Amino acid sequence: MPFWLLVLLPLTGFVLGWIVRWLYARFQLSSLEQKAERIKQDAIKEAEAKKKELILETKDQLLRERTQQEREIRERRNELQRFERRLLQREETLERKLAQVDKQAQTLLARERTLAEKEEFLGQQEERWIKELERISGLSSEEAKRLIISTLENEARHDAQVILNKIEQEMNLAAEKKAREILIATMQRIATDVTSEVTVTTVSLPNDEMKGRIIGREGRNIRTLETLTGVDIIIDDTPEAVVISCFDPVRKEIARRTLEKLISDGRIHPARIEEMVQKTTKEIAQIIYEEGEKVLFELGIHNFPPEGIRALGRLHFRTSYGQNVLAHSKEVAILAGMLASELGADREIAKRGALLHDIGKGVESEGDSTHVELGIELAKKLGEDPRVINAIAAHHGDSEFTCLEAVIVQIADSISAARPGARRETLDTYIKRLENLEKIANDFEGVDKAYAIQAGRELRILVNTDRVSEEQARETAKQIAKKIESDLRYPGRIKVTVIRETRVVEYAR
Repeated sequence: MPFWLLVLLPLTGFVLGWIVRWLYARFQLSSLEQKAERIKQDAIKEAEAKKKELILETKDQLLRERTQQEREIRERRNELQRFERRLLQREETLERKLAQVDKQAQTLLARERTLAEKEEFLGQQEERWIKELERISGLSSEEAKRLIISTLENEARHDAQVILNKIEQEMNLAAEKKAREILIATMQRIATDVTSEVTVTTVSLPNDEMKGRIIGREGRNIRTLETLTGVDIIIDDTPEAVVISCFDPVRKEIARRTLEKLISDGRIHPARIEEMVQKTTKEIAQIIYEEGEKVLFELGIHNFPPEGIRALGRLHFRTSYGQNVLAHSKEVAILAGMLASELGADREIAKRGALLHDIGKGVESEGDSTHVELGIELAKKLGEDPRVINAIAAHHGDSEFTCLEAVIVQIADSISAARPGARRETLDTYIKRLENLEKIANDFEGVDKAYAIQAGRELRILVNTDRVSEEQARETAKQIAKKIESDLRYPGRIKVTVIRETRVVEYAR
């Protein structure tokens, strides 16, 4: 093979290889440029799409906000329209009411003019008839008035005498009842457990653990309290309560208040008990004096010694048949003053004797004297008028009456003790009265149930809705009230409440 061919072949292969590599490189470059162009176009398209999407979202957001604003504007507009309508309605209502008020004012003015005219006409007619009556009777108006007053006075005197005779008969018939009252007043001054209803009080405890604290170690607390107050403290199985027993109501009240203060304070030991008893005793003494002064001020009685004021104040804590003795004495004094004014007796002496007729019940005494004897002794010590002393001595018939004022005091005492609601009725009578109230209501048509509540002061009635209408319910209440008035005797008044209830029941299934 020639040499040049040997040289040419490799050179040709090199050139051909380079050409092939160059062509391949150009091909790859063209392919990359096309790919770059495609990427660029895709990016442009994607950017355009994103742009359109953002524009659409922006438009949607604007549309939603515009819709929300339009909705809020519509709601505000509607609210303003409703408010405007309400204002218009109120304005119309006020105008109507003003018109009605004007109309009523005109009507009232017309009625006033009519009444004035009628009053003037009646005045003229009255003058004419008075003159005619004076002409017919031959008496002047003053003479006729005196004649009528004299006639009425005679009739009143006759009626008063009849009433006095009737009261005297009732007093004689009630001798046994008066004897029981004397026995009760005596028992209140003797240490016995018979009248537990009057002499026992209960103090509530926050818990049963307090009983042990009241008793104290080896019973020192309870012994100290009983010794200082002079009462008996009974601690038994009654839950959360202790019982204080004493026939002196003042000592019993001191013990009750002391025990309540100790329970509230929580510190219970002999020294604290002694301190509380002294403090409470001073408080009770102040209350006693204030109550006595209060009654004297209300009755207008002056120049009363302090010892008498204290005796009166002690009556504030005494009861007789459930009736407060101080309130009873005040009531008797008021009644005696009224009777004395009507009968021409000494009003002040009658009031003073009536107020002091039971003052013996407020005197501290260790003897066996009755409250009448103690009252006489105190009245003499206070320098009272003999007529007052006679009123105290004779108000239970223990002495002869020496003056009219003493008789008046006895009458007023009987009236105060016998009036409805003054003294506690027996349990059987109380239950029977409640049963009679419920029976009267149950006898009426349409009544389902009847309950006597508030200690018989209210009768609550449930009626059948189907059988009794609203108008019939009102009429039923009136008829029951009239029936109670005609058939029963009772103190005060009784409230009749008829309840007609409508119930609608549905079930969700």
